[in-house]
Amino acid sequence: MRHAHPVEVVRAAEAALMARLPEGTLMQRAAAGLAATCARLLIRRRGRVYGGRVVVLAGSGDNGGDALYAGAALARRGARVTAVLLVPEKAHGDGLAALRAAGGRVTAEQEVGLADFSRADLVLDGIVGIGGRGGLRPEAAPYALAERCGPVVAVDLPSGVEADTGEVPGVALRADVTVCFGTYKPGLLVDPGASYAGAVQLVDIGLEPPEPEVTALQHVDVAALLPLPGAESDKYRRGVVGVAAGSATYPGAALLAVAGALRGGAGAVRYVGTAAEEVVRRFPETLVTEGGPAGAGRVQAWVVGPGGGEGARQALAEALASDVPVLVDADGLTELGRLGPGALADRTAPTLLTPHTGEAARLLAGAEGTAPPAADELAAARLTTARRLAAAYRATVLLKGSTTVVADPGGAVRVNPTGTSWLATAGSGDVLAGLAGSLLAAGLSALDAASVAAYLHGLAGREAAGEPGAPVTAPAVAQALPAVWRAVREAARESAREG
Repeated sequence: MRHAHPVEVVRAAEAALMARLPEGTLMQRAAAGLAATCARLLIRRRGRVYGGRVVVLAGSGDNGGDALYAGAALARRGARVTAVLLVPEKAHGDGLAALRAAGGRVTAEQEVGLADFSRADLVLDGIVGIGGRGGLRPEAAPYALAERCGPVVAVDLPSGVEADTGEVPGVALRADVTVCFGTYKPGLLVDPGASYAGAVQLVDIGLEPPEPEVTALQHVDVAALLPLPGAESDKYRRGVVGVAAGSATYPGAALLAVAGALRGGAGAVRYVGTAAEEVVRRFPETLVTEGGPAGAGRVQAWVVGPGGGEGARQALAEALASDVPVLVDADGLTELGRLGPGALADRTAPTLLTPHTGEAARLLAGAEGTAPPAADELAAARLTTARRLAAAYRATVLLKGSTTVVADPGGAVRVNPTGTSWLATAGSGDVLAGLAGSLLAAGLSALDAASVAAYLHGLAGREAAGEPGAPVTAPAVAQALPAVWRAVREAARESAREG
């Protein structure tokens, strides 16, 4: 599992560690890991480090110091290193001396720096550290727009990206690789910041931060959470998920939600809604009940809202009146936005909301009594948006988008690392809702069910799209779920054997 910590926590952990170490040790550890990554990239690009043209963009403070020390290490291996000082009067003195002693060149002339930047075999971005705010300053902004020849390696965080949120409030320098120190920063895991980070590599410098608020699951974590039947299991012991979805206008939503639910680990799927004939024709194993959730019989979780149309209000009310977990999606979210958080106030069982940013805007308007905020503003601040919704509705929130973020009302956040832009297709969210609902019925917590569903759904999208990627349909994503389920379990077994 990847753990991410905000700047305040990182600073405290660094201070505690530095108090126990000789002065400068922490920076030397960071610089050594950074230089090792840069050397590997140069060897991959040109076969050797010697003679490689390296540009160090050095800002003020420790971030620039890390970059300068790493540049000195590369210069000692024969690289031709030039440090471009963005704020000469605030350059890290010891790092600058180390670079000069190793034979590196230093300039404060930005025209020279830009020319070298465009020809470099590798660029080290040490302009702004994790404490930076507000995008690149004018003296650094031209580097974000300049042509580049070789890869850009960001030091701890791409300059211009907010470390705690992933927001990019202005111009930022896009990296090919980001080398972060001690722990991941939330902004490296969530868009739009994640899209600037490239491949992220973690260097262990000995930090001992507390338990993280933001995490990202990996194969072994997901495998440990997947529901598996035992020798005494039957379909009811494995859980029954109820699906209230579809309408005369959107009958396909019912089929897709049921398709996701059937592949989600529960023992059976019970469908209520207007598309019963179509559902049974396509999935004869589905249990069909007339009427709404209130008269459907025993289930262990409900999925309400996909394509629900005019029936969504009544279905939502009946499901929320139950004592089992409820996943609310699509038209159910629209109705919940009209009702506001009060509709969930008396619930004792978990509630999972699965909005995209447009639905999130309506939910926030319902909670805060304001006009809906702009969806693109919410997308640019995904962590903040998911946390706002979870706090307002006292529910777990799966915020869909280029980076899916899951937040629970207790403050825990999980960022989903899987997916593909090809998942932006009609019906994909219905499959995700059914899958997550099935995991709820199988006994996973709302946080785990949402996180595992997003992870598998993202992998299924990649599997369906193939390489290098092609358009997919929602049914193809649902059909790919068993294959990625098996792949996750096999990868975890392989990891256990190697460990």
